[in-house]
Amino acid sequence: MNGTEGINFYVPMSNKTGVVRSPFESPQYYLAEPWKYRIVCCYLFFLISTGLPINLLTLMVTFKHKKLRQPLNYILVNLVVADLCMACFGFTVTFYTAWNGYFVFGPMGCAVEGFFATLGGQVALWSLVILAIERYIVVCKPMGNFRFSASHAMIGITFTWVMALSCAAPPLFGWSRYIPEGMQCSCGPDYYTYNPDYHNESYVLYMFIIHFIIPVMVIFFSYGRLICKVREAAAQQQESATTQKAEKEVTRMVILMVMGFMLAWTPYAVVAFWIFTNKGADFTATLMSVPAFFSKSSSLYNPIIYVLMNKQFRNCMITTICCSKNPFGDEDVSSTISQGKTEASSISSSHVSPA
Repeated sequence: MNGTEGINFYVPMSNKTGVVRSPFESPQYYLAEPWKYRIVCCYLFFLISTGLPINLLTLMVTFKHKKLRQPLNYILVNLVVADLCMACFGFTVTFYTAWNGYFVFGPMGCAVEGFFATLGGQVALWSLVILAIERYIVVCKPMGNFRFSASHAMIGITFTWVMALSCAAPPLFGWSRYIPEGMQCSCGPDYYTYNPDYHNESYVLYMFIIHFIIPVMVIFFSYGRLICKVREAAAQQQESATTQKAEKEVTRMVILMVMGFMLAWTPYAVVAFWIFTNKGADFTATLMSVPAFFSKSSSLYNPIIYVLMNKQFRNCMITTICCSKNPFGDEDVSSTISQGKTEASSISSSHVSPA
């Protein structure tokens, strides 16, 4: 094996060198130079200083403006809450540990950080699944004229948290475990060892199949059918131009969110699965650290995409920041546009307010 396994850790370097130390006790500068840890700190500081304000502002604007409290927006708010979980309980911890060069909070802190990072990512993924299914049902109409109501949204939100917990909680109770990964300053599930005491292999297979492959397949199926339906409706002019435009804009926004999530998390999933299927193979700490830290950028994508592509929300955010005044002077116009689009969306029974 080209790594060193210890109690609650796996360091990707053979102890034949004599320099390997527990990532809970001393800096891991033999894995990467100190300046690389400083780069990680700068990156995490950027995510914290931008992600927290943007996500908190998104929540505040949604709760302040009643016209934004619509069923589909509940799912979008759920995404924001997931991003806040990662930022508050994941990024801040990792920033401090990267600054010190090792996981100073010990195995218990590692388990907590790994849990919240996994939980936030899973809530985000399953929220995108709910959004994809909603778009498919509303646009493709396999159930006729379906109205996505507040009760449906709450059921969907509950489902996302149940599924996320079913993925993030098992390592806390003995089915696999959370250990430091990459440069040993952030934690994730144990893809690295065969350790039979924790049944790592069965957990990793369960996680990849149930909590990555299946939701991704559902998302791609939903949007594949949806794109075909939109093209068909446009060709046959089955709905009014206003309705088609409204549905297309909402769909475009959700698709961009999915693309952002996949861009952030796919490299991590691919590298993790490669390590899992090639146990004992030689790899550097940086190989796992780069995709692991890049996946954290997903916490910025959703609110930014939402703000950029939802004109009604964008105007509400501007008036909130500017003390109930819109300095750009287009609030009345945008409200009229939003109202028209909301009515158009209502015709399709989705009740959303796209850009």
